[in-house]
Amino acid sequence: MNAPVSLCRLDDFATLRFRGADAGKFLQGQLSNDLGKLQRGALLRAGLHNPQGRTLALLWLAARADDDILALLPRELADGVTTQLRRYLLRSKLTITDESAQQHVLGLWQRGAIAAAEGLWRLDAERAVSLLAGGDAVPPGVPMTREQWRALDIAAGLPQVYGATSAEFVAQMLNLDCIEAVSFSKGCYTGQEVIARAHYRGRIKRRMQRFESVGAAHLAPGDSGQLEDGRGFRVVEAVLRADGTAEFLAVAPMTAAAHQADASVATRAAMLRARALPLPYQLPE
Repeated sequence: MNAPVSLCRLDDFATLRFRGADAGKFLQGQLSNDLGKLQRGALLRAGLHNPQGRTLALLWLAARADDDILALLPRELADGVTTQLRRYLLRSKLTITDESAQQHVLGLWQRGAIAAAEGLWRLDAERAVSLLAGGDAVPPGVPMTREQWRALDIAAGLPQVYGATSAEFVAQMLNLDCIEAVSFSKGCYTGQEVIARAHYRGRIKRRMQRFESVGAAHLAPGDSGQLEDGRGFRVVEAVLRADGTAEFLAVAPMTAAAHQADASVATRAAMLRARALPLPYQLPE
């Protein structure tokens, strides 16, 4: 018997629509991933970066057709991302519209594996997203809170970028190279030179890591602090557990020695007792 499907309304997500003959070509020149990998029924993760390689936003891309692509991202970034991308439209044959008012994002989770179905885009083996029109009812399923969905993201080591962290981290600091959100074989895009240089020279001293607080802690994206070994950290994503402790993803030096060598890491932040938790993927040496 199949496990029940849990449903989570991702009301804090916006839906941008790129429609026109040049939709794929345009996004190929703006985002970090290879749009040639975009397939029906699956989400493709990609970053939008500034010329310094800093991540402005992370997009979940979903293909409706070759000339009709959706991008899902936090609502608070939608206006800025739309403005940023429209600067580069020039004579490209496409339109960019915000359809958040007409399309609501629904997350689906099923323990074991979620089956492929029409109208679903898989995020990973157990999760997918779908879109609800304004008047559509949520289909039958077990309700899941936004915090429960966020906890799945953290356990999977999947970053998100919000207003508090936009333009703060180079792609590799968010492990975008580990979650297949960056292509090093595609053509140029904004920020590509910095990201490629960091990849081939291997000079990434800070990476996103997973932690849990030892005691009660209330953390939010953008918060900073200091671990007991002296390493400074900046929160990428966090969830409050029922017992008051926090589980979170944070960018921090990989080792205490790297912290000593990195003068950009703050040393006067609040101390937090925390334990490291494993990520489901290997970080590069």
